[in-house]
Amino acid sequence: MSHDLPVSDELAASMARGWTPAPPPGDLRLPVADAAAARRERLSARFPGERLLIPAGDLKVRSNDCDFRFRPHSAYAWLTGLTGEDQAGHVLVLEPDGPHRHQAVLYVRPRPPRVGGSSAFYRDRRHGEFWVGRRPDLAETERMTGLACAALDGSVPPGRDASVDGELASVLSELRLIKDAWEVDQLQRAVDHTTAGFEDVVRALPHALAHPRGERWIEGVFGLRARAEGNGTGYETIAASGAHACVLHWIRNDGRLNPRDLLLLDAGVETDTLYTADITRTLPLSGRFSPVQRQVYDLVLAAQDAGIAALEPGASFRDFHRAGMRVIAEGLTDWGILPTPDGDLHRRYTLCSSGHMLGLDVHDCAQARADTYLDGILEEGQVLTVEPGLYLQPDDETLPPELRGIGVRIEDDLVITADGARLMSGALPRTADGIEAWMGELLEGR
Repeated sequence: MSHDLPVSDELAASMARGWTPAPPPGDLRLPVADAAAARRERLSARFPGERLLIPAGDLKVRSNDCDFRFRPHSAYAWLTGLTGEDQAGHVLVLEPDGPHRHQAVLYVRPRPPRVGGSSAFYRDRRHGEFWVGRRPDLAETERMTGLACAALDGSVPPGRDASVDGELASVLSELRLIKDAWEVDQLQRAVDHTTAGFEDVVRALPHALAHPRGERWIEGVFGLRARAEGNGTGYETIAASGAHACVLHWIRNDGRLNPRDLLLLDAGVETDTLYTADITRTLPLSGRFSPVQRQVYDLVLAAQDAGIAALEPGASFRDFHRAGMRVIAEGLTDWGILPTPDGDLHRRYTLCSSGHMLGLDVHDCAQARADTYLDGILEEGQVLTVEPGLYLQPDDETLPPELRGIGVRIEDDLVITADGARLMSGALPRTADGIEAWMGELLEGR
């Protein structure tokens, strides 16, 4: 049911005149347009003679007549360079043009003219210019992307659809495994903004500690930085204090902060180009680790050091996880928790793998086939996280009481280079001493 009042003929006539013509657009070409064209050529070569559809995706209702904020599908953004909320419903089509090439056509929703009888520009609550802002018309979109554009009128031709076709989705993921220099730069920007967000959080700790839902205060502080510097957060922020840190994806963030506890903060800023960072630090809310907290933290840090040292072109993707988990298993054995470091009993306390690819998605290239990703080898230009953790559940009777309820994860973002890996998130301290000194400086200077 619409609650809009009907529009009189007089109002319709009034709305159709008296508008200053929009100024002619300048140079609108996207900086990534040429790279996107090269990406489309690579995809074309994998599917000769087949029509390919890569949809941006559609708006999704959050409640009643309110939609979630729209973010285009990552493959669509990668192939077009278009990342805005105005892309909902648009479809990139690669039309076969001979046996070995395609013609790319972008089907977009035309912008309703203000003159000519259409009322959509002021009546359409989902797409109208006066409701959600001006969007480029077809000619402007062509200038931005270098793509031929056609009006989206419900007649997009059938073909292999990346939203449902498993092989096409896998190939798109695999093509994105290696980042070009522009993509690495965007990821570094995301990391740098995320670093600033972590600094904001430390400065805000006195307020967060005083609030009954301090975890939400932390989430909000980081979210402000993410929206101010980029598109927002790349995923739901995990602000987990105390035993909440033992829940891998704790996003309720409704707990009170206790200065005796640790705060596990897993957060990432997503740039306007949709590349996201993914960083975790575990911070002592008092500013100082207790001896037992430092014991756990140092073991996780040693595991991360071992994982990072295993990163190099030609290494198996799983090597860094195996290296880190060996350190964890040996440490748990030294503590008397495991009888031997051999086997997989350490997984009771680590729960998951310790890293993943990173890019347009926080868990990037997830549709890639195992032989090219999980069971593949590392190559120069890949960007990934190394994030070992120990999650010592508060009710785990295999643990001594002083260890129960402690959760520690340390996560950093790295790019594989010709001779190893470059730590992209090195501006944030990783050692226990470094974190204490960093926190002290930020809290003194707030």
